[in-house]
Order: sequence, then C-alpha cells, then structure tokens
Amino acid sequence: MNLSVPAAPARGWQLDLSLPIFVVLALLLCGLVLLPLGWLGYYAFTDKDGGFTFGNFLRVFTDPSFIGPFLTTFWISLAVALGSVTVAAPLAWLVARTDMPLRRTIRVLVTASFVTPPFLGAIAWEILAAPTAGMLNQLYQSLLGLGPYDNLFNIYTAAGLAFVMACYAFPYVFVLLANAIERIPGDLEDASAILGGGSWHTLRRIVLPMVLPSMLAGALIAFLQAMTQFGAPAILALPSGFHVITTKIWSLFQYPSNPQLAAAAALPLLLLTVALLQLQRRLLGRRQYTVVGGKSGAARRIALGRGRWVALAFAAAVLALTVLLPYAALLKASFLRTASDPLIWSKLTLYNYHWIFFEFPESRRAFFNTFTIGFAAATGGAILALAVASLAARRTFPGARALATLATAPVAIPGIVLGVGLFLSYTRPPFVLYGTPWILLLAFVTIELPAAYQQIEAALLGLHPELEEASRIFGATRLRALASITAPLIATSVVATWCFIFIGAIRELSATIMLTTAKTKLVSVLIYDLNESGDLGLIAVLGLTLLVITFAVVAFANRVVPALRQGGPRQAG
Repeated sequence: MNLSVPAAPARGWQLDLSLPIFVVLALLLCGLVLLPLGWLGYYAFTDKDGGFTFGNFLRVFTDPSFIGPFLTTFWISLAVALGSVTVAAPLAWLVARTDMPLRRTIRVLVTASFVTPPFLGAIAWEILAAPTAGMLNQLYQSLLGLGPYDNLFNIYTAAGLAFVMACYAFPYVFVLLANAIERIPGDLEDASAILGGGSWHTLRRIVLPMVLPSMLAGALIAFLQAMTQFGAPAILALPSGFHVITTKIWSLFQYPSNPQLAAAAALPLLLLTVALLQLQRRLLGRRQYTVVGGKSGAARRIALGRGRWVALAFAAAVLALTVLLPYAALLKASFLRTASDPLIWSKLTLYNYHWIFFEFPESRRAFFNTFTIGFAAATGGAILALAVASLAARRTFPGARALATLATAPVAIPGIVLGVGLFLSYTRPPFVLYGTPWILLLAFVTIELPAAYQQIEAALLGLHPELEEASRIFGATRLRALASITAPLIATSVVATWCFIFIGAIRELSATIMLTTAKTKLVSVLIYDLNESGDLGLIAVLGLTLLVITFAVVAFANRVVPALRQGGPRQAG
C-alpha cells in the first residue's frame, strides 16, 4: 500500500521590506540627529566668509559678555539643584514611608507641577511677585498699610529665577527619590530596629546610603533642566537686564544675527550636557549597597504621631508654591482686564476668553498650528520609535543597535542647541524648511524620540519573541508580524508614548522660539510674545487652555491604557 503525505500548499512569495525600512530609518535618524549637529560644528569653526577659524571659541571664552552668562547659568543651576533636593528629599520620604495624611493626593499634585510648562509657571509668578503689582506684594502692602513701593518680593532677580526654576525641577528629583525609597526592603529596617536602631538612626545609616545615588542623579537632572531652559530665563532674566547662556544664544539671532558665535556658544553647552548625563548614568548604575536574598517584606510606615500634621503643613506649603498659588494667579488674571486689579465682582469679565477664542485671529492660528503639528509629531514619533525599537530590540540586522544609539542621542542635545542646529541646517538648499511646519515637526520628533524609544523598547523586551517567530514560520514578513502581532500586544505603551510626545510638543519653547515665523507660530511662542507686551490676562487664558488640554490627554491615557491592558490578553489568547 502506497501511503503519501500531501504536500503543504505553497505559499506565495512575499516581499520582506525589513532591510529597506532599516536603511530608511538609519538615513532618517542621521538626518534628525547628525545633520543639525554637523552644521552646528561647521558654523562654530568658520567665520562670516566661510573660512576656518578658532576665533569664535576664543571670543566665547574670553569675552565678558559670554563669560557672564555662563557663570550666571552655573550659579543659578547649582541653586536650583540644591533647592530641588532640599525640598524633594523630605517630601519623597514623607510620601513613601510615613503615615502622613493625603499622601496619594500629594503625589498627584506633584505630578501637576511636573506637567506645568516652566515658562507658564514663570508668568504665573510674575502675576504673584512682580514688584508693586504682584498679588503677594499688594496683599503685604494692604495688611501692613504700606506704600505701593514697599515690596516684599521681586521675582525679577537671579534668586527669583532660581526659585521659579526649582519649583518645576523638583518633581524630577521627587519621582526618583520616592521610587528609590519604596524599593528599600523592609527587612533591612526591621533588622536595624532589632539591633536597637531608632527611626532616625535607621534613616541615616540605612535609607540615606541606599538612596544617595538617586539623590545625586536627581540633583544632576535638576541642574541640567535649569542649565538648558530658555522659557523662564527669557521671561524673568531679560527684563532684569541679565542673560543666562540660553537667552544669550537666542539673542545672537536677533538683528544683526551672528550664527557663527551662536554655534560656538552652543557647543560647550552640548558637551557639558553629554558629560553630566554620563555622570548621571554612572550614579544610577552604582551598586554600593546590594540586597542579597529572596523576596523581602514590605516596609512598615513610620508613625509620625502629632508630627504628621506638621509634615502635612510642609507638603501643603510646597504644593502651594508650585501648583496652587500659580494656578490661582492664572485663573484670577484670566477674569480681569488688568491682572493687578482686585478680585471684586465689578471687575470680573469674560473679555480675555472672548478675545482669545473669537476675536484674535493669531490665537486661532496658533492653536491650529500647535495641535496639528503636535498630533503629527506624536503619531510620527510613536511610529518611528516603534519601528526603531523593534529592529534594535530583536537585533534584526547587524548594526541594528546603532539605530538605538541614534534614537537616544537627542537626550543630550538641549532644546536651544537643537533649535540652532535645525535653523542652520534648513535655511539653505536643498532642504529649505524654515518658515514651514515641517521644521517644527522635525524638532518635536527629535526632542521626544529618546524617551519614546526607551518606553517602547522596555515594552518589547518584556515581550517574548516566540509569537513573532511563529508568525514568520507561517509566512509573515517581519513588517506583517510587527503590525499584526507585536504592536497590538504593546498597544498600551504605544498609546502612552503618543500622549507623552503630544504633551511635550505643545509645551515646548526652547527649540520652537528659534524656528517659528508669523505663519507657523505656536501657542507657547504666542504666550512669550504676549508677555513682552504685558497682556497677562490673555496669556492666562492661553496658559489655562494648554493646562486643561494637557490634563485631558493625561486623563485619556489613564482611562485608555488600563482598558487596553484588560482587553489585550483576551485578544492575544
């Protein structure tokens, strides 16, 4: 008897586009990252006639008009780092390890200060603490019966600038420290108590040494945030007559422009950022203290007794300075024709809202540009991050990890430096993109790509490649496997990445200030322009609108992501 096994049906030939996509991604990332840096380096080493020179750097490092901003930037950034750690460390410990009331609410409100654009916070503190007209100064004068020039606060100083920048840098330190403190095993504290150590002894000998690397890394993040920020210094430093390095670089593009000096001043900022980020990685990677053993017990919360209300008062004071007072100031200013007017019924008006949403064509154009470009950047950035992460995480081709290096490289490029590089790259043939939305799209994708890539890569590394390999066995190409298998399984990370990029795009100012024109102006740049003319009521409406949209996107992500997590496994099964 002749038994024959029927042959498997022949599968049709399918074109695998993985290699062409790999090449396109490599070229795209080179264009996003290396092209702006290349032009930045070229301009830094050339004079106005195109000849090679070191003269630009010589002037940057010897001219007092550059040395002053560098030193001012350093001291302000140092003050921001120290202030952020001083506030964030005790607050993180209180939230993570004590029985202080309202701990969860406090953590949510700290997140609110995290998403507030620093330039908007600076404008809110203008309304609160400007000399004479600031709300707090007016309250101080009214309570003590003083004259209009007897001021308690003046936000237009280096100390005022450092305070405002610390208000919006300390959440980075808080998140790092709170997570580090929560990861400390409770067994260590129990052992310390058994050996006679009190709460403060345990805090000093156990908790602090284990969170010290995270504390130092958080201080470096705060330092970097302050050093590379443009918005708050432009709003508070320029009216006071002094520069930090970011505002100095921006001023070099005002008439008469000097892009060669701007590039030479931007390169040291770039190199310092790279060095500090490397130091931060080393700090977070250090393991001076290692937990050896199996599963550890959860740490018990420390009972503060009557001190819990003192702790709550401290947390409330921090949140008042970073969230409650600034938001209240913006809300008050939005309902008054003049921000310094008293909040009485006869002064209340909807004029600012009506003007922004119905009468002011520039605001409508700015909203359209912001949301259109932000939507495109979020969509394109999420797709790009997914494609790069899938190739790099699975090591599909030799050199795939080079894509990961290019994707994460922009984390070391300050926004103002990237803006300069993009300006120099795309104001000449063959790619004349300045004055179009495309250059802003490139800027947003480049700035947000590192965090987007890392988030999606982490999701991919947690997903076993067996499902993709099974689909390949049944004839699917790598691209089909990514679209049909991998992407649906990590949909939660993709949605979260989309929201992250969108929020980052609508609040960005450092790069966009260099790249917008009258036709491509965004809401952040419009807010900056209105601040120069003193229209604080209109600014308040624009700022509150941005905040409402930001919190709406966060709420959307918080609702959609859990739903996708619940539905994903059933669909995969």
